[in-house]
Amino acid sequence: MGARFVGFGPGAVGWFEGIEADNSRDRFATTKATWEADVVGPLDALLEELAAGTDGDVKRFRQHRDVRFSKDKAPYKTTTYGIATVPGSECARYVQLSSAGLYAGTGMYDPSPDQLARYRAAAADEATGADLGRALAGAEGAGLEVGEPELKTAPRGIPRDHPRIELLRRKTVVVGARLPPGPDLLSRSALQHCLRVYEAAAPVATWLDTHIGPSTMTPEERFGRGR
Repeated sequence: MGARFVGFGPGAVGWFEGIEADNSRDRFATTKATWEADVVGPLDALLEELAAGTDGDVKRFRQHRDVRFSKDKAPYKTTTYGIATVPGSECARYVQLSSAGLYAGTGMYDPSPDQLARYRAAAADEATGADLGRALAGAEGAGLEVGEPELKTAPRGIPRDHPRIELLRRKTVVVGARLPPGPDLLSRSALQHCLRVYEAAAPVATWLDTHIGPSTMTPEERFGRGR
């Protein structure tokens, strides 16, 4: 295990505000030391501590954007984020730092077609769908945010007046909460914020793992050959 997490650096929020105002390679080069010391160093330490609690692995994603197929050629992301996996679960512990503070969340994001099919079947079922509704309501009651449904209407084959249509309009189920900029961001209170989020989100994660689980599709089946 690496360095102990003691909070993000005092220049972290300002670094994001700067890269939002001037998303250039020159700006990144001249502020890279602040990024390393106040943003990614602490984020790596935070992820390591989150993973140590479950014996999981960590991954921090690249700051550089892939602009090959994008009209927006800004070279850098304006957030820095990573995950700590939870062995035996599809619901990783996600953390994201930005000028808005630290977001911690978990759930089902970008499901494969077979996972989405299992989700809709379980959400449509009277018993298991009601269980998910209660888990999400409990997360909201604990102060977590639940993302809005992606679909404006019912999925194909589902009646619009289905009693659990709000669940069935979802393609992702993500719950989390944000710690805004302030003293807590610069201390171990940021770690405690993450742990409170994952504890409150546990019933949702348990439901997703029980009723959806990992994809059984091969990469070729999911993404097509040659990708």
